[in-house]
Amino acid sequence: MKILMVCLGNICRSPLAEGILQKKAAEQGLDWEIDSAGTNGYHTGEAPHRLSQKVAALHGIDISGQRARDFAAADFDRFDKIYAMAGDVIDEIRYIARNRFDASKVQLIMNETEPGGDQDVPDPWYGPEPGYHEVYDLLEKASDAIIAKYRMKIANPK
Repeated sequence: MKILMVCLGNICRSPLAEGILQKKAAEQGLDWEIDSAGTNGYHTGEAPHRLSQKVAALHGIDISGQRARDFAAADFDRFDKIYAMAGDVIDEIRYIARNRFDASKVQLIMNETEPGGDQDVPDPWYGPEPGYHEVYDLLEKASDAIIAKYRMKIANPK
């Protein structure tokens, strides 16, 4: 399974989502490739936000080695599933990918925990530390749901 997490800048939400899912997949013995990207190039090459790193570290996850990268249309060829952190991110993915956009591969990550709810993961960028903890909690629940869903599909491919 190859999964891409996408937010706007690839320094707050999607690095956390990548780190959380990587840890959980490894704990389950799943050989998954998990990556993250952003739809705007403002932070390309930068490490995750210091508060994303801090909150991840509090949960035993080191995301300090990640570097922000731009989402590319070619990501549709590389990944089985692309999770967007918010509706505007899906709009940007569609714009960037143009004719390579594949709606069957893209969904809001929160729809894994609340199907059809179409809820965004709040962007903690402008706020204080508690917002990063809230984002972590949401993404942890979504990661548990992703593992349960796709581990079952792998075990029972019908």
